[in-house]
Amino acid sequence: MESSIVVVLYLTLFQAMNTVLPTLAKVYTVGESIGWAIGADYSTWASDKTFHVGDKLVFNYGAGHTVDEVKENDYKSCTTGNSLTTDSSGTTTIILKTAGTHYFICAAPAHCMGGMQLAVTVKAAKKAASPTPAPAPAPSKAKDSSSDTKGTPKASTTPGTAPTRSTTTTPTKSDNSKGDSSMAPSLFSPTFALVLIVSWISYYIMLPMV
Repeated sequence: MESSIVVVLYLTLFQAMNTVLPTLAKVYTVGESIGWAIGADYSTWASDKTFHVGDKLVFNYGAGHTVDEVKENDYKSCTTGNSLTTDSSGTTTIILKTAGTHYFICAAPAHCMGGMQLAVTVKAAKKAASPTPAPAPAPSKAKDSSSDTKGTPKASTTPGTAPTRSTTTTPTKSDNSKGDSSMAPSLFSPTFALVLIVSWISYYIMLPMV
């Protein structure tokens, strides 16, 4: 019973890991090899991508550029000075924390007009499908002792007649060992002891003469 519960727990944990791992955040490098630069078409770059909350945007650019997150109106008009966030470190990582459309521009003069603007639509984070619990092992059913006796017919007795008891006789084994031992001389008889003593004395007398 306990081993079955352990197996069920391991299977449930394994299934939960398989459903959670695919929902890990993705990292997108803006513009790929071009990076964040004038002349790129970032609308085309973002068109075939699906962004979710938790994903990251990485901007790689050289000196003289910035990454500014702005409101929609400032994005459309390339207006600077009202940025929500700004960075000019050369490598900017933006974590998409909320669903909706996020707007980014370069605040350097005329750079936004030159194509350095990006709008991404962010969807809510993927919800991991709740793992289907494995069926619990069926409890073992104890044998019903009463069911065993139901099919056993009861012996019928005639009133006034005492049931007869069968008697068995155990055959007695004939002890043949006594007859066999009586035929052979006893190992500890006086005659055998005398012969043994004489043999030893003769041996020790003859030993010096050899």
